Amino acid sequence: MSVADEALYEVHAHVAVVTLNRPAAMNAVNEALSIALGAAMERASADPEVRVVVLTGSGTRAFCAGMDLKAFARGESAEDPAHPEWGFGGFVRHAIDKPVIAAVNGFALGGGSELVLACDLAIAGRSVMLGFPEVTRGLVAAAGGVIRLPRQIPRKLALEALLTGQPLSAERSRELGLINRVVDDGKVLASALSLAEIIAANAPLAVQASKRFVREADRFGSDWDDAVWAAHDDAIMPVFATDDAREGATAFAEKRSPQWTGR
Repeated sequence: MSVADEALYEVHAHVAVVTLNRPAAMNAVNEALSIALGAAMERASADPEVRVVVLTGSGTRAFCAGMDLKAFARGESAEDPAHPEWGFGGFVRHAIDKPVIAAVNGFALGGGSELVLACDLAIAGRSVMLGFPEVTRGLVAAAGGVIRLPRQIPRKLALEALLTGQPLSAERSRELGLINRVVDDGKVLASALSLAEIIAANAPLAVQASKRFVREADRFGSDWDDAVWAAHDDAIMPVFATDDAREGATAFAEKRSPQWTGR
């Protein structure tokens, strides 16, 4: 298997589907997968025809079992050595403007859950378990878990998950806001693609600006501060001068579907 085969890439209309492809290792992350996944994200980011990315795993047992501990024990990396700035899996610090949806089609523990945390939206099967068992192996959830989990769920519940290492069911993850929707196990990818198609039907520049600023807003405190509004205006207001903004208004007036150009 070549490095590129470790993460498969295909495009359906305006949606890129990236599939972690180490089923025999339950899609655990090693260096080769990190290189392939990072390259896939760059490819999706650079393609003007791609508006949304769906990340899933091959097989039915696991979305991603986290870091490949056997490779780690041999001294191998779980990053792309050419792009350490992209972090674990070539993904958890690899910011792109296009929305990324996790289609969690099996258990996702450790680094697998951290991949989910790094996605913008997530669909999970009913049997899915998320969790951060690193402390049970003498490790820390260092691929974003200790940063993102307390930001995405209440702090005490995040600490319970991080300090006990005990997993969360898909339904509990949905209740906490880690998962958008829980569906039957065999319908995960189809559900994620359906959500992706809804997003992809919207104006791409507006979608990307919305995601970009939500991420940027984390740097600020009060939503009454002048600084956050200045950053907001810098990121958002140029969208109102685009061809797509005019097309949206014109299509509304003419009672037809808009034809986006991404300009």
